[in-house]
Amino acid sequence: MIAYGNVGRCGHSPLLYRRTYDWLSPDIKGLHHNAYRCRDSEETRRFYDDLLGLRLASAFELSATKTGRPIKALHSFFEMGDHSFLAFFEVVGEEREGMFEPKSDFDLHIALEIPDVRTLMSYKEKAVAAGVEVRGPSDHGAIQSIYLRDPNGYVIELTAQVEKDEKSIERRLLEAHGILDQWQRTKYESPTPDAVN
Repeated sequence: MIAYGNVGRCGHSPLLYRRTYDWLSPDIKGLHHNAYRCRDSEETRRFYDDLLGLRLASAFELSATKTGRPIKALHSFFEMGDHSFLAFFEVVGEEREGMFEPKSDFDLHIALEIPDVRTLMSYKEKAVAAGVEVRGPSDHGAIQSIYLRDPNGYVIELTAQVEKDEKSIERRLLEAHGILDQWQRTKYESPTPDAVN
């Protein structure tokens, strides 16, 4: 398995980030929210609030776009432990064919960090009991993940970090640009058999 760097906070020390990435913008503090379309706001709430435990923190109706076009929409926000949000728009009458078809993991998936593998497995049990499609656990080396399908067709990855030592984290940070450079040079070559899962 090729690792493409280590993304996210995952317990990294601020000193490590300052030492490795002195150019990071101090103005970008973090993610406020990511917004997605949803088929039905209550169905979406049951998945994110009741199943995953992300509380519904805000919801408001929209009656017009910023250009003044009339719409009927609800914008809802589900709060995560770091006080960022997953947000959804339900827009009545603007559904497109295939909009809520199941998405491929490669096209779009949302990865949410879980504190440990035991908690990850409890989410799997809860999802199975609720009749939600679940795959995994998958061992990605530094992390273990399970994959759920939300009511809108999105893949939700729940992931727990298992590799936490500073040397491994620093190695991944230092290797990331080299791996990207190699990818850019070789991405149109045929894959080797051991690289295909």
